[in-house]
Amino acid sequence: MFPKRLSEGYQSFLQGRFHSESSRYQKLAELGQSPEILIIGCCDSRVSPEVIFDAGPGEMFVIRNVANLVPPCDPDSESSYHGTSAAIEFAVNGLNVKHIVVLGHASCGGIRSFFDDAKPLSKGDFIGKWMSQIEPVAERLGPATGDRQANLKRLELATVEHSLNNLMTFPSIRRRVQKGELELHGTYFGVATGVLFLRDPKTGEFNPCLETGLVG
Repeated sequence: MFPKRLSEGYQSFLQGRFHSESSRYQKLAELGQSPEILIIGCCDSRVSPEVIFDAGPGEMFVIRNVANLVPPCDPDSESSYHGTSAAIEFAVNGLNVKHIVVLGHASCGGIRSFFDDAKPLSKGDFIGKWMSQIEPVAERLGPATGDRQANLKRLELATVEHSLNNLMTFPSIRRRVQKGELELHGTYFGVATGVLFLRDPKTGEFNPCLETGLVG
């Protein structure tokens, strides 16, 4: 049986938002989408970019995967990471987005699985293989000491930076950033607090978004 929660939610959407914004949906259907923002976020059900940023239809192009990871650009690789890369390429080259936002978050299950030493034990262990991408990040941070939650947060923040760095390995992204046609942003959402942190590109520090001078 199709979940009742979904059928009721759809009915509410159809009678509410879709009805009130029908002309907007019609325009999007006729003219296509032209979002200026690409969000790369986590699959976590608590961290929906459309909810966090109160976005309407057509405003954001969203890619979600475990732990908001961006693999390095490697078209000749036989890895299984090309789904994310293809979506990024489509957003940049096809939709000409002006901003790419990597959205990390607190209490990330993917980061926790890596931290707890989940490893790819077989060909079917997809999560271990996927999270092995951040091994260089963990090595750079060094051994975890002290408070577990502080160490997890440190790795979550470093993973956002890792994804930003990997975005710059895509030639089209690097070229557009250098021309000033595209901006990259690192963010981190506190699930329990609702606070959104924005990474300062000059210092690498994450500060509450609404308290920085980086919003424009």
